[in-house]
Formats: sequence, structure tokens, C-alpha cells
Amino acid sequence: MVTTTKDRILEEAAKLFTEKGYEATSVQDLAEALGLSKAALYHHFRSKEEILYEVSLLALRGLVEAGERALKEPDPKRALLAFMQGHARFFEENYPFFVTMLQGIKSLSPERRAQTVALRDRHEDNLRRILRWGMEQGAFRKVDVALTGRAILSMLNWMIRWFRPGGPMRAGEVAGFYCDLILRGLEDGDS
Repeated sequence: MVTTTKDRILEEAAKLFTEKGYEATSVQDLAEALGLSKAALYHHFRSKEEILYEVSLLALRGLVEAGERALKEPDPKRALLAFMQGHARFFEENYPFFVTMLQGIKSLSPERRAQTVALRDRHEDNLRRILRWGMEQGAFRKVDVALTGRAILSMLNWMIRWFRPGGPMRAGEVAGFYCDLILRGLEDGDS
């Protein structure tokens, strides 16, 4: 696979932003890590914030795609599992991009933050659609969809604090365990 300079910049930036934090990483740090001049970086991106924005968009688009694949499942329980495992797998396979997006959103300008929040909300809406579908089908008991969606995403997103790719468990396995816990709380006692 051919990697462009722009791709290399985004990958290295995501790693540095994850390790050091967005605010603590300078353009000079990034240029040195890539073996480029600051001028070469500015040829591809106008600012450090633009790099953060592009990293965030890539992460959010990947999450949205994973969530939309889950909506194609034939039943809501399988869709919920597919959503959670897709989210977790994307997190594991794109760890620096995911962590940078999740932690860096507050550092974006209001306009760029609004665009990333719109993608984040789309991802969350896909989850809410699955939850509503499950309730309509009688597979899940009636719950507050917004609150339940936030709880599920909080469980998955909090993995950035303790999960490390290459560890003893895969992120999809963790999501499967979480999903089992959630489904047992969502199942309608009459079915």
C-alpha cells in the first residue's frame, strides 16, 4: 500500500497527539518525527488544528461506517452486538486516530467542532435506531433510548483508559462481553 506524505503526517500526528496530547505536541515535534521541515508540513496542512481535524474526521467516518454496517443485521440483538463490536474493532485497529479524536475534540475551533460533533451524533443516532428497533420488535424492554445509548458509548469509549491493542483480549471480545451485560438488562422479561 502506497502511503502519501499527507497520510504519513496524519498517522504520526495521531500517534504523537495520543502519546503527548494535542496541546503539548508542537508542529516542530511532528516535523522532527517525520524527518520533514515545518515548511513541508505547512505545504500539506495550514495548521496543527487542521491536522487534528482531519484525524478526527477519519476516526468518526470509520465509526459511522461500522455503525451503518450493523444496521444491516437481520435482528436488533445481532445489530447491537455488531454495532458494539464494530465500534470496538475500529478503536483497536485505529487506536491513535480514535484516542486523538476522542480527546482532541475540545481543541477544535467552534466550526470544526460542530462538524465533528455532527458525525459523532450520526454515529450515536445509528445506535439509537438499533435500540428503538429492538423495543419495537419486543426484543428489548422500554428504556430511555438517549440515556441507554450514552451508557453504551461510554462503556466503549472508556476503553481508551485501560485497553491496549496487543493485550490479552481483543476489543471485539470486550465489546461482546459488554453487549451480553447490556442485553441481559434490555431483554423483555416476558419473551
